[in-house]
Amino acid sequence: MKLLHKVLAAFAACASLAATAQYPTRPITIVVPFTPGGSSDITARTFGNKLSEILGQPIIIDNKPGANGGIGGTFVAKQPADGYTLFVGSIGVFAINPVLYKDLGYDPKKDYDLISVLVRTPNALVTSASFPPNTLAEFIDYLKKNPGKVSFASSGTGSSDHLTAALFWQKTGTTGIHIPYKGGSAAHLDIIAGNSNASFQNLGSITQHVKGGKMKLLAVTSDKRDPSVPNVPTLAEAGVPGLEVFSWQAIVAPKGLPKDVSDKIVGAVLQAAKDPGVVKKLNDIGFEVVGGTPAEFSKFLDSELARWKGVIDAGGIKQSD
Repeated sequence: MKLLHKVLAAFAACASLAATAQYPTRPITIVVPFTPGGSSDITARTFGNKLSEILGQPIIIDNKPGANGGIGGTFVAKQPADGYTLFVGSIGVFAINPVLYKDLGYDPKKDYDLISVLVRTPNALVTSASFPPNTLAEFIDYLKKNPGKVSFASSGTGSSDHLTAALFWQKTGTTGIHIPYKGGSAAHLDIIAGNSNASFQNLGSITQHVKGGKMKLLAVTSDKRDPSVPNVPTLAEAGVPGLEVFSWQAIVAPKGLPKDVSDKIVGAVLQAAKDPGVVKKLNDIGFEVVGGTPAEFSKFLDSELARWKGVIDAGGIKQSD
């Protein structure tokens, strides 16, 4: 009987090794914790198309919005670590939520295998096309003359656009009304409609709306002008120094991937990050492709967790704000 158990165990081990060696043998799902059209979604779809070519299997994008990315993040943390569920999320999901929410449902360092930081993009101060100010100076003057009356849309409480707005108010001595949405694309729609006045959205997600005349772009939060919008000043140039913020998107998997599967996924992601078509498509809309290794991602995430904890503590920001 013991011999039979050993034989069966050996067969099971061989079957498992064969399965990982052949990976992938079926479609792969990339979960995005926000609605279609936002930065995470754009990044996931662009990389997903190339990963499908490299890995030889369809890539399915599954949008699971809610709780500032928490619903999607918790879902992925509970999935099998077999390489068939991946997760593309934002700075908010990986570096802000963990220090803002007490009962988050996932821990980015404990529940995920970190794969790569895919892209980064500065935030951009945009307003609805009908909002009166046309420059940053005019915008700040308008805020000071109308304290607490200008609405700022964000992709969710604790998102990088929310915290960028909070920092902006601190540095300019102004105030505004924070209106959180379930993702960037929902915020975009209300800005375009004029229901929200302004926002610090990811540059890569709003470029098309600015070019189409649906939003006004007043400044970017990078340390230098962005090549995709060379005529738009940085906040520092326009009189608000010390507010450099980059939003970023990264890809992870449920914790515990088999090494062969992990190596194949990491290799495919890094290959996709070097593809000229992927790079050009993302560069053209304001995204800088990063494509770092898992070790680089881990070190970077530690620094981002520390940075945003400091910002949240200093601003007294709570999950209900």
